[in-house]
Amino acid sequence: MQQPRVTLEQWSTFKAVVDAGSFAAAAERLNKSQSSVSYMMARMEERLPTPALIISGRKAELTDLGKFLYRQASVLLTQAMAIDKAADYMASGWEQEVVIVADALVPMAPLFCSLQSFSLANQNTRVRILETTLSGTDEAIFSRQVNIALSPHIPTGFVGRPLWQIRMIPVASASHPLAQTSGPIPEALLRQHRQIVIRDSGTKREQNAGWLGSEQRWTVSHFSSCIEAVSAGLGFAFIPEDKIDRDLALGALVRLPLSMQAERHLTVNLIVPDGDHAGPATRAIADILVAMNPPSKT
Repeated sequence: MQQPRVTLEQWSTFKAVVDAGSFAAAAERLNKSQSSVSYMMARMEERLPTPALIISGRKAELTDLGKFLYRQASVLLTQAMAIDKAADYMASGWEQEVVIVADALVPMAPLFCSLQSFSLANQNTRVRILETTLSGTDEAIFSRQVNIALSPHIPTGFVGRPLWQIRMIPVASASHPLAQTSGPIPEALLRQHRQIVIRDSGTKREQNAGWLGSEQRWTVSHFSSCIEAVSAGLGFAFIPEDKIDRDLALGALVRLPLSMQAERHLTVNLIVPDGDHAGPATRAIADILVAMNPPSKT
C-alpha cells in the first residue's frame, strides 16, 4: 500500500506556520524549537512538486499551491482529530450505535427532538430507527437486537415506562359518504364502507388492531399511505390524532361521529430490553426521552 508523501505531523506543522505567520511563532505555538519546525517544513517541501511557502523576511506566505494545500490540510487535520476523539469515546465503553424500534404510533417530532438533544453531546454514537407495527415491534424486542423499543404493548417479561398518550380517532375525507351522514354513525353502517388499516410488520402477522371487520379492507404499510388513501376518499381509518392535526384543521379530513365509543386511547411505552445491562449511550437516550416527554404530553 502506497504511503502519503507528507505525514500528518508535517501537515500539522505547515498549518501552524500559516496560522501563526512565521516559523518562530509556530514553534512557540507547537512547543518546539524553531530549528525543528524549519527542518519539518524543509522535508515537506522536498516532497511537493512546487513550493507551498515563500519566505518573505520573517513571514511565510502561501503560494497558489500552498493556498490549496492549506484548505485540504485543515480538513484532513479536523478529520484526524475526530478519529482520535471517536477512539477515546469508544474506549470509554459508549456504544458505537444505538438501535431504536419505533411502533408506527410513535409521534416522531418529540422523538427526533429528544435524539437531537442527545446528539449535541454525543456525536460519535450513531442512531438507527426501525419503524414497525403491531407484532413486528414485539418481535424486535424479543430478538434483543434493539437497544430501545417504543411500543404501545409491553411484552411479558419486560418493563416499560409510559411516554406518550395517543388518541386514535375515526376519520374520512370531507367528500366521503360517511362524512355526509347526519348524526352518530352506527357500527352497522360503518362496516359497509372500506376501512384502511395498517399492515402488521411481524413475520407471523397475527394482529389486526383497529379493524372493525368491514366488508372491504385495504391494507397499507405506513400511516403516511393510510392518510393519503383516506384523503383521496378511498375509505375511512382510525389514525393517531397528532399525525393529522393539519389535515383536520384544513378540513381535508373530518372526524366521524360514531355512535359507539369512537376514540381509542393508547400509551406508547419506553422499553429497554437489556434492562440494567444496557450500555451508557442507551441509558442516556432513555433518560432524555423520559425527561423531555412526560406521560401527559402528546
